Amino acid sequence: MTVRDCSAQEFISAYASQLKRAGKLEVPTWVDIVKTGAYKELAPYDPDWFYVRAAAVARHIYLRKHVGVGALRKLHGGSKNRGNRPSHHYDASGSVERKIVQALEKIKVLELDERGGRRITEDGRRDLDRIASSILAAKRQGDDEEDEE
Repeated sequence: MTVRDCSAQEFISAYASQLKRAGKLEVPTWVDIVKTGAYKELAPYDPDWFYVRAAAVARHIYLRKHVGVGALRKLHGGSKNRGNRPSHHYDASGSVERKIVQALEKIKVLELDERGGRRITEDGRRDLDRIASSILAAKRQGDDEEDEE
């Protein structure tokens, strides 16, 4: 079972909670006050948003071979409300994306790719596959219990 086999929402929430429980991910001191992009008006409401974003970045890099910070900025960007003028796409904060990638590198989930950007390590792939298989096993067990009733 791989990450491709389970839904993104379930995987990201499970991996974010695992990252928080492990306590290995280095979280910057400014996470409670920073905006995640110039197009945002407020900081995130969720106090664990750094773990959720880190899980989303790890999943994104797992699904693609090598990804750089610029691609992650574009991925997590959004439209800026420009008043009565038309909205335009703005990229997310490069500092936030860079700090997340560096934190995932420190816990050996990501590594630098020789072609540019980051790629997932063997240990990182094993961890992500283990979490995905546990999600699918729990889902399958829940389906079995419903069938028995």
